[in-house]
Amino acid sequence: MELERILHVDDDEDIRTIVQIALETVGQFRILQSSDGQSAISSAEEFAPHLLLLDVMMPEMSGQELRSEIQEIPGMADVPTVFVTAKAEDHFAEELRAQGAIAVITKPFDPMTLADELRAIWTSWLSDAA
Repeated sequence: MELERILHVDDDEDIRTIVQIALETVGQFRILQSSDGQSAISSAEEFAPHLLLLDVMMPEMSGQELRSEIQEIPGMADVPTVFVTAKAEDHFAEELRAQGAIAVITKPFDPMTLADELRAIWTSWLSDAA
């Protein structure tokens, strides 16, 4: 299975713009973006993402809470999650992995390599799942 559709949720408009350019223009992915958890939940089932790219710290609903909510949607329980965070501490990334993330990307990230990084994460996840 090829990685094609990514649901990206971040409350920061500048980050959403950078990610959209990096993933749609450079990476040739289909992206659905939301600025908050509730709008992401309402559109996730129809979009059927292959991957969730979620900011950790957002108002009203954290990335971890959003991931849990999306997993309750029929057919979405096994969609892999990559968290994006400004917290660079190793123990925090390990906590996120323990909560089910397949990877953690630290801000600031390089938008020119983001698409390749997500493809590598996806490929690694597929081989681990096989």
